[in-house]
Amino acid sequence: MSAARTLLALAVSMSIISSGPAFAHDPVPAAAASIDDVQAEAVAAASVVDAFHAALEHGDTDAALALLADDVLIFEGGGAERSKAEYAQHHLAADAAFSAAVPNTRSRRSARASADSAWVASEGRTTGQFNGRPIDSLSAETMVLRREADGWRIAHIHWSSHAAR
Repeated sequence: MSAARTLLALAVSMSIISSGPAFAHDPVPAAAASIDDVQAEAVAAASVVDAFHAALEHGDTDAALALLADDVLIFEGGGAERSKAEYAQHHLAADAAFSAAVPNTRSRRSARASADSAWVASEGRTTGQFNGRPIDSLSAETMVLRREADGWRIAHIHWSSHAAR
């Protein structure tokens, strides 16, 4: 296994261990303030995650892609996309359309960083309408970032969601 993949596996494992119990519970109500536990060293990485979501919400797919590592690994709905190019060809447009139509309110966020890697774990609630059907779901997201020559890039995304109870 390459050093980069080993680092990615370690970061994902740490995020699951560190935040696992938090994802087992429903988030706080949407009207409540977000509960954040973002390490000072991870603020810049968390800003990249926010910029990625903002780009999707505004339909700026070029800006969203610019924040991804070329070899990004994206897990969603039991499937995987194994590069920025694969994501651009498959789910990027649909993710942008969904993000623009249905707002997500973040309820919790944890983030940690070291010299060259960071993870950002978020929980939220997505409510609205998409393609004529109501959406009310709870979501969990983990992003692993790596510091590259020109800044933080998203190297791994794991998205999951389920209908709100």
